[in-house]
Amino acid sequence: MSKISRFTKKAVRLAKNAVGGRGESAPQGGGGFADYAVVSLHCLRIYLEKSYREALDLWSEMPQILAEIGLEKADLPDHSTLVKAFDRINMAVWRVLLRLLAQLHEPSSHAAMDATFFDRENASKHYCRRTNYRVQTLKTTALVDTESQAILDIHCTTEKRHDTQIGWQLARRNADELHSLAADKGYDWQQLRDKLREEGVRPLIKHREFRPIDYAHNARIDGTLYGQRALSETVFSVIKRTLGDTVRARSWYREFREIVLMCVVYNIKRAVN
Repeated sequence: MSKISRFTKKAVRLAKNAVGGRGESAPQGGGGFADYAVVSLHCLRIYLEKSYREALDLWSEMPQILAEIGLEKADLPDHSTLVKAFDRINMAVWRVLLRLLAQLHEPSSHAAMDATFFDRENASKHYCRRTNYRVQTLKTTALVDTESQAILDIHCTTEKRHDTQIGWQLARRNADELHSLAADKGYDWQQLRDKLREEGVRPLIKHREFRPIDYAHNARIDGTLYGQRALSETVFSVIKRTLGDTVRARSWYREFREIVLMCVVYNIKRAVN
């Protein structure tokens, strides 16, 4: 079985668990596509690194892959249908899918957190003026399991928010499953450490070194666990090298979903391999 076939089979099974597998995968008598089929097609599109039109042309020559989803060549939708379906399926579904995938990797209780930037695809000056399209990058923060290197959770923003605020939002959502959390000095905020301890999470966040006591605090941090913080940077590097460092969507909410979808595809690829 080829890699793409194994990827598709895994994506379909997890999509059914995330959104439910009821109904037909393709329209019957004027009905719409089942959500699991749409989710599977979008995962496959990101995996192949193709635009909507390019992906549809390629799928038309891949009957075996379509059969895994429960589709035939004649069932393939127009590219505009896929775009509208991407709008219809809200962010919660993609987050559930990301969570299901993380559980496949049997995550440990130690995680690392870091941020990176994804470029927004260059748009024409006319489009930028018409839509007030000014922000050129998206800040993305990921919570990564250090043992499996699976992405547990993701946060995206176009605003200038401090790392500590985003870090607490991510940590709070996943506090029940964490015993320790490593992050660099950009997350140096005593209230963040105190909040993590209140949730039963051991903070491994180094202090910025202004006073002798800051050096003392840093010396007490477990060097082995803190050193695994770099794995979050490794995960981002893999995603950008294999899936791209630019989002194709124009609307901010689609761009957020596209980044989460890239993380979903990354986790599926690790599970398949």
